[in-house]
Amino acid sequence: MVLPDMLSVARKIFGTVNDRKLKPLRARVNRINALEPMMEALSDEALQGKTAEFRKRLADGASLDSLLEEAFAVVREGAKRSLGMRHFDVQLMGGMVLHSGNIAEMRTGEGKTLVATLPVYLNALEGKGVHVITVNDYLAKRDAEWMAQVYGFLGMSTGIIVHGITDEERKHAYACDITYGTNNEFGFDYLRDNMKYSLEQMAQRGHHYAIVDEVDSILIDEARTPLIISGPTDDRSDLYIALDALMPRLTDEDYELDEKQRSVTYTEIGTEKLENWLTESGTLEGSMWEPANISIVHHANQALRAHKLYARDKDYIVKDGQVMLIDEFTGRMMEGRRLSEGLHQAIEAKEKVDIKPENQTLASITFQNYFRLYKKLAGMTGTALTEADEFADIYKLGVADLPTNKPIQRIDEDDIVYRTAKAKYAEIVKDVRECHAKGQPILLGTASIEKSEILSNLLTTAKIPHKVLNARHHEQEAHIVANAGVPGAVTVATNMAGRGTDIQLGGNFDMRLEQEKAEQEEKLGRELTEGELSVLISQIKADIEVKKKQALDAGGLYVLGTERHESRRIDNQLRGRTGRQGDPGKSKFYISIEDDLMRIFAAERMDAVMRRLGIKEDEGITHPWMNKAMETSQKKIEQRNFDIRKNVLKYDDVINDQRKAMFEQRMEFMRAENVTDTIRDMREDVIDALVARTMPEKAYAEQWDMDGLSEALRNDFAIDMPVKEWAAEEGVANNEVAQRIRDGVEKVYEAISQQVGQEQMQRIEKQVLLQVLDMRWREHLQMIDQLRSVIHLRSYGQRDPLNEFKEEAFNLFYNLLNELRATVTRSLMHIRVQPPAQEQPRRPVPQAPQPKPQQAQPKQTPPIHETHLDPDTGMNEMDPEDDTPPPGPELHQAEESWANTPRNAACPCGSGKKFKHCHGALTTQKV
Repeated sequence: MVLPDMLSVARKIFGTVNDRKLKPLRARVNRINALEPMMEALSDEALQGKTAEFRKRLADGASLDSLLEEAFAVVREGAKRSLGMRHFDVQLMGGMVLHSGNIAEMRTGEGKTLVATLPVYLNALEGKGVHVITVNDYLAKRDAEWMAQVYGFLGMSTGIIVHGITDEERKHAYACDITYGTNNEFGFDYLRDNMKYSLEQMAQRGHHYAIVDEVDSILIDEARTPLIISGPTDDRSDLYIALDALMPRLTDEDYELDEKQRSVTYTEIGTEKLENWLTESGTLEGSMWEPANISIVHHANQALRAHKLYARDKDYIVKDGQVMLIDEFTGRMMEGRRLSEGLHQAIEAKEKVDIKPENQTLASITFQNYFRLYKKLAGMTGTALTEADEFADIYKLGVADLPTNKPIQRIDEDDIVYRTAKAKYAEIVKDVRECHAKGQPILLGTASIEKSEILSNLLTTAKIPHKVLNARHHEQEAHIVANAGVPGAVTVATNMAGRGTDIQLGGNFDMRLEQEKAEQEEKLGRELTEGELSVLISQIKADIEVKKKQALDAGGLYVLGTERHESRRIDNQLRGRTGRQGDPGKSKFYISIEDDLMRIFAAERMDAVMRRLGIKEDEGITHPWMNKAMETSQKKIEQRNFDIRKNVLKYDDVINDQRKAMFEQRMEFMRAENVTDTIRDMREDVIDALVARTMPEKAYAEQWDMDGLSEALRNDFAIDMPVKEWAAEEGVANNEVAQRIRDGVEKVYEAISQQVGQEQMQRIEKQVLLQVLDMRWREHLQMIDQLRSVIHLRSYGQRDPLNEFKEEAFNLFYNLLNELRATVTRSLMHIRVQPPAQEQPRRPVPQAPQPKPQQAQPKQTPPIHETHLDPDTGMNEMDPEDDTPPPGPELHQAEESWANTPRNAACPCGSGKKFKHCHGALTTQKV
């Protein structure tokens, strides 16, 4: 007992770590409050003029930190005048935490949206753009439109990034002082920008400062899923359907299911059965383990996962003939998101809906690595302390727990545990009936759509009116949540994490005004007059006050959790919906041993204890020890999920270094006026590598492969050189041969440049370089994906898969650079120009592909050879619709100089065909 006593004494003297973080903030709050009378005395024009004054002081060498107190006082006064809202002292403290690049943990209802205006305004003074990132389009739009009144009043512009806007709208939004948007859109825009062909087409202008709302949801929950922009591959619907038809024939002995690890594998018996069935149906030829059949084995595994691990109405729903994934943490549909590596197709086959082809990765990044691009990052949420270690480890973010504006009056009751789900639900319905009868608003939290609909059916049978909020009723979300605080309201919600709409006792004034105003205007067939609107506002406010008193008298909002979630944060967020701004409230969790969490982690032990104690099926047991046991189970799962995310990040860090190098190189190429020197270096590297391969330094002259060198020069450089004669000369060395080749190739390339025109050639060089770089990078990503899927097998040979992955990935990247040089050189050396028969208008160099397909323009002259190299690349997120090829300048090949080309040699046009089957057969044929 000595140690705890000493600790408590030390805390009283020195305060907790969190107290020490907050102490200096309180002193600054006092100084901001002292400025308030001065700000109130300023006219609107004088207050607005402060923005220009702050910018001038920054330009003169002042720091942001030195302006903080005055800037926060200006924002507070601006919010009072534009919104009628005044920042509380704790909100000012929250703003300071965010400005310092940390996470502010603030309870639900403490006004996080308003808190963000303080550091956003201060950091936007630098003019480098501030990003405010939320979890969905609705919140991004709502917060941007709401807070833009403050920013606009103080002379700053606000942009919004949501799904479905045009490239021009994106560019305009990013050019604003402050940009609101969702995590997905910011991440995808970064990837899209690095697929553009000119700086003018890029939307983002850097990663200066970002505030992430619901930071735990975005940086923790979604961190396991990388962002991927993909293009289509071959349609393999028949294979998915054939494998799906076999899954119902499997018995329990054919596979092993591990729900803890969320994994399922075939047993030896199951594998044998599957092999026989596939052979009988003609799907499989030979053994399953032959290299040619490895793809069938992979898809058979995915079909098994689709049937045994993914459940309808829990992991996904089927809506409008499509499989829509459900976010396990928020219960929302994730539109546009698809599972990779054929798993989504396996689920589509299982649900008998249209199967969309698999996608090939064109660009990808994890959220961890995207958000680490920002020079300064901050976040806010109601629940971050449980994941403080992960925030510090991955993002170098500290967490400050801010006090509430008013003391919390919520009562958190101990969990009550039942032996069966049936008994638990019966007790929940009984509890809801009693609370509903006395007019207490109730929020029932469930962990899946399936459970929310079971509960809804039970409430309907009990004749208890209620509303259901889950992915099926996504559109009514804001309306349902806004009315959840009305006396007697019963709301069943799937995972209340990050909903963003406060549950206000008595009802939400803004939502009611909007709804009733629209109803009256529709009824009257005209807009309400100022007087009529004023009467309506007074009526609604009076009604809400009466209803709020009724709800408070009944005990405030009652949050009833129907089971524990895997994550303590999600449970805490559910609890946090009640007791906002000092209101009374109550929370309680009902649990059964048949719940997923208990069943997987502690069912047998807990059931044995309850039987020994003589607990009947319909009796509940409550004890602080039960809460502790549940928390221990949740901690284990959280640690496992952290390990998974950390492992994903370790592998992605390997690729991230390569991605950054590739993207930076690409930006340099786009910024450069011309890339002629780079192209020349590439040519020389290719020649040196070719000579080193065919004329090794320590080999004798008779061992040199001069035939191979001669053929490579014809194929790669479209040039014939007497290399055999050079090799036969007395005392000639390979470096001398390399120099002669370089001189010869340089003369040919100079001639090509003169034919094309110097200015046009520089444009072509840049286009070809960027297109080849993109093509090779996509191929590299595909190989990396395949490597990731098999590298764990190296562990059977007592080797560390991560180290093996690093080594293999480095080798692949080295090969990518070699292939890049070779392809760029080969493409440019095969360009020739043939003057057209008559004068034609000059065609402009096309720009990079846009997100939506555009009408093709009529061509002025028929192209014989196009310099772009991959005519099938689509650049669309997840479910591609656009197969616009990356454009490039279209040039005619000269044919006069081809007469002496050997019939069996490669055609000089670069088609890859023999001359006799190409331009040697028909010189006007399109390649």
